[in-house]
Amino acid sequence: MGTPFSYDAGPDILSGEALQNPPPFSRARAVLVHHGLAQSLVTRLKYGDQTHLAPTLARWMVNAAADIFAECDCIIPVPLHHWRFLRRHYNQAAELARHIAVLTHKPFCPEALKRVRRTRQQVGLNARQRELNVKNAFFVPNEHKAKLINQSIVLIDDVYTTGATIKAAASAVKRAGAKRIDVVTFSRVLTSD
Repeated sequence: MGTPFSYDAGPDILSGEALQNPPPFSRARAVLVHHGLAQSLVTRLKYGDQTHLAPTLARWMVNAAADIFAECDCIIPVPLHHWRFLRRHYNQAAELARHIAVLTHKPFCPEALKRVRRTRQQVGLNARQRELNVKNAFFVPNEHKAKLINQSIVLIDDVYTTGATIKAAASAVKRAGAKRIDVVTFSRVLTSD
């Protein structure tokens, strides 16, 4: 689940969160806890139009999840709805994923997952509100389903907060027939509503 342990837990340990409520993905990895510098970097990338940060953050993500990227067939960014994309002019997850694909020599598949519902921003919503906000928000277009069947997919996002967005995205990829879905984010929020 991308939650840090105070000791080397090993690759096969499951967090309490995963045991209590199994996610639609196999593993999650985050570079840093989402506070201080990590939070500032994500905010600057996401809202500050500072896309020049993406290559550096992507390198850190590749280092933190080298084993996950070594096993993947395709890298998919969590998409923005087209209206939010038009307002922001870029998708921070796609910027990270694009650089990760170059660094890992893996296919970058930004069209394989679409956001079909215009959802309100997740900031300020509690865990249940976030889950309802993104329910059925993602789908895999028919022309991309064949690319995902029996494939190992890595979903990329900037921050893992409650997991609502990434779980909704992973569920859509899973329904399309992916064999395995892993998640890599730059940072992970440890406390949420």
